[in-house]
Amino acid sequence: MSKKEVSLKYFPYLLHPRNTVLVTTVGKDGKQNVLAVAWITPISVNPPYLGISIKPGRYSHKLLLETGEFVVNVPTFDLAKEVTICGRKSGRTLDKFKEAGLTVKKAKIVKAPIIKECIAHLECKVVNSIEVGDHTFFIGKVLAAYVSEKHFKELYDVKEHKTLLHIGRNKFTTTQDTYKEIKL
Repeated sequence: MSKKEVSLKYFPYLLHPRNTVLVTTVGKDGKQNVLAVAWITPISVNPPYLGISIKPGRYSHKLLLETGEFVVNVPTFDLAKEVTICGRKSGRTLDKFKEAGLTVKKAKIVKAPIIKECIAHLECKVVNSIEVGDHTFFIGKVLAAYVSEKHFKELYDVKEHKTLLHIGRNKFTTTQDTYKEIKL
């Protein structure tokens, strides 16, 4: 198997495809925003923590620093166009919810909203942030988690849920409706 060198600026794409989510935030003034994020990872189960990596120039970055709350909304593959709008446009001057045709609903605990069209929601409070190179890694404590019963039965049902996976730039893929369980 032959291998080629890749410019280090492309190293993240060697780790793709990655789950893509919509992170909703709210500022001190009550203005809400949404951002597409593929750089997300669980980092602890007990207590429940996850991390998201966001560039400081993003409007959502400013709102996260202001209020310290966010919601991770899990879209399905059929929302790829809406997710692209939320990732490529700025919420400083545009209502991305309206532009993408997404419905804002009140979250259970935090002030940041949930997105009705998404199938799962993780409400979070920022407990730490770390500047790492050209991004800030926000660590959020998960305060509430809920999901569509149709799509999740201890694990996602891949016959029902088509995960939105970001390949790079404006390209996405999804899961197949089969899986392989390995027993050792």
